[in-house]
Amino acid sequence: MRRISVAMLLALTVIVLSLPSCSSGKKDQTKKSEITTENVKVMTLEPKVIGRELEFSANTEPWEEVNLVPTSPGRIEKIYVEVGSRVSAGQLLVQMDQTNLRQAELQIKNQENDYKRYETLHETGAISQQTYDQTKTQLNVQKTNLSYLVNNTRIRAPFSGVITAKNYEDKELYTGAQAIVTIAQLTSLKAYINVPESFFPLVKKGMRSQITSDIYQGQAFNALVTNVAPTVNANAHTFQVELKIPNGNQKLAPGMFVRARLEMGDVRAMVVPYQSVLKLQGSNERYVFLEKNGTAERITVTLGTRYDDQVELISNEINSGDHLIIAGQAKLVNGSKLKVVE
Repeated sequence: MRRISVAMLLALTVIVLSLPSCSSGKKDQTKKSEITTENVKVMTLEPKVIGRELEFSANTEPWEEVNLVPTSPGRIEKIYVEVGSRVSAGQLLVQMDQTNLRQAELQIKNQENDYKRYETLHETGAISQQTYDQTKTQLNVQKTNLSYLVNNTRIRAPFSGVITAKNYEDKELYTGAQAIVTIAQLTSLKAYINVPESFFPLVKKGMRSQITSDIYQGQAFNALVTNVAPTVNANAHTFQVELKIPNGNQKLAPGMFVRARLEMGDVRAMVVPYQSVLKLQGSNERYVFLEKNGTAERITVTLGTRYDDQVELISNEINSGDHLIIAGQAKLVNGSKLKVVE
């Protein structure tokens, strides 16, 4: 019995001593299994000469638009136009109550008669120079007041255009709450686009643009850059550009949604397959992965012009000769181990 106990004790000792080595082996196998290598395909980046074109969305506006009002409240005698009426520069649009105007015209006539008498007396020396000058000044003041009343009573079109709003009717009292009529110049329109600050040195006054609308499929309208903002919006990092759109046939109307394209000329740029670019979920951030020394490096990028299934990449961190991952990148994180396959 004693011999059996010793043998059993020895066997148990061997088993216990062997357990740590088995556990250590399993841990090593687990660590090795945790280090995975992702198979990817890459392309070597080289800049290409492309015709860069930028596209922006915008809404059209009248080239000129004016709300027409008298300078003081009063009763509206007659409105000669309706919404949609085409008018010429200088055309009478609104006639206000003329009571004050007629009174002023009568006063002017009396003042002019007095001035003629004073002028005769001044020539004969019957009145002083001071009295003559005062009479002349009073007449000029009355003429100025009359001109003011004429402009305030007879409202004319400041330019040729179309009536786009009419807010009162004949005999109503104008209170100053809103314009009596609104006139817009529609033979030319304008649109404002917000351009990324990286293109600030390239956009110049006088550049040409193309305008397209979903309403007129396959048709483009010419436009011209008429103003470039001298400052950049610090929050959006964009600057505003004004476009003038000739609209003689008036196919386009104010308020339409359009797309504006700017030709930026030929540039050297990195053009890659569009599917190689990934988008961060829940944001507009775009990024790609580069293969560097067998590991993945994530790079945030900006997209430029798209050419069918190719797109321009804009980033200061991407250089000629870099290896861009074009397949297998969906499962990668920064630092992933890579195996490049054909």
